[in-house]
Amino acid sequence: MVERRTPLAVEKAIEKVMDCKLEGKKEYVSIFESCDRFLAEDIKADHDIPRFDRSAYDGYALRSKDSAGCSEDNPLQLEVIDEIGAGYVSGKSVGKNETVRIMTGAMLPKDCDTVVMLEDVVESSDDKSYITVTKQVHKGENLSFKGEDVKEGAFLVKKGTKINPGIVALLATFGYEQVPVAKKPRIGVFATGSELLEVDEGLEEGKIRNSNAYMVMAQIKQAGAEAVYFGKLADMLEESYEAMKASLADIDILITTGGVSVGDFDLLPYIYEKLGAEVLFNKIAMRPGSVTTIASLDGKLLFGLSGNPSACFVGFELFARPIIRTMLFSDEPHLKTSSAILTADFPTANAFTRFIRSRTVLEEGILFAGPSGTDKSSIVSSLINANALTVLPGGKNGYKAGERVQVILLEGNFN
Repeated sequence: MVERRTPLAVEKAIEKVMDCKLEGKKEYVSIFESCDRFLAEDIKADHDIPRFDRSAYDGYALRSKDSAGCSEDNPLQLEVIDEIGAGYVSGKSVGKNETVRIMTGAMLPKDCDTVVMLEDVVESSDDKSYITVTKQVHKGENLSFKGEDVKEGAFLVKKGTKINPGIVALLATFGYEQVPVAKKPRIGVFATGSELLEVDEGLEEGKIRNSNAYMVMAQIKQAGAEAVYFGKLADMLEESYEAMKASLADIDILITTGGVSVGDFDLLPYIYEKLGAEVLFNKIAMRPGSVTTIASLDGKLLFGLSGNPSACFVGFELFARPIIRTMLFSDEPHLKTSSAILTADFPTANAFTRFIRSRTVLEEGILFAGPSGTDKSSIVSSLINANALTVLPGGKNGYKAGERVQVILLEGNFN
């Protein structure tokens, strides 16, 4: 028998999910495939960057002491004894009043300690090449020094960081042809309900297109995991049970949308019971998504999200996304929060905490948040421009514009 539902506080529900501590796994991918994956190891420098003192400009390398007292009235002539490009090394010793033509990035000759830029010299030649310098050049000028970018042993990027193009450059710098990344968790998705049509099916009376599954699969991908779509489940207990049972073999998490309420055709509570899953909770003190139900079975999590689009969206972001990010080795798995000024009234009292799909705008350093559309859990259009969820704790007699509230910032939605 399915137990009577008692609402659980949102924070407690999140804790119960995170306490399951699903373990992530490591794999190696080519550096070409590493962008947008999550690091499975800390990255530390195994050598200095640069590895040697090098020229910051095209010019001439010399000994700074040779230019002492040099001026327009007392010019210095230096003989050019060698020329080196980036990637090459001069094997010659540089003596008094001698210089080496050097290109940007080339290693500084061992006897030199400075570089004069090309535009600051006059070049001449007879049977030999010369330059004339008309101002003193100080030690260390126009150089990039060994280790000034990164010192050997320095901590660079922490485990669980999402790899971006800058990190790819760093990985290449330190020779990571194969990059240790978190293996993408496999997340199975079912959409439940006999009323659902797939996106390529024509509309029929009394039926709606299945939008939730595709939305959730996009959220799964954005979170960094792999979505596996198992299709629709009609409101038939045995058929749905067998399909869900079979799907569990090759996935880490199973997400279903719809079927978690208490109606005659809401089958998920009975399926969890038939599977032998431990229900962590089956009601949360939140709007939308109070019927969100999450269960544990053999080291896997089963997420029963609401069939209403906005409730389904919010349930995923609050509960599924953080546990996915822990499997990607993140030590900051939850969405970031901020303080904002409310721009609309919400006069109706509510016993449950509300999560309003919102659009935030930064004006003169102050963040403002207002609804991104109609505030109903069945509404899809309010998700289009939402970049945050405004949190309105329950138990208060409404909220007024101008009040300061907390907002949860949605990843990737700021445009």
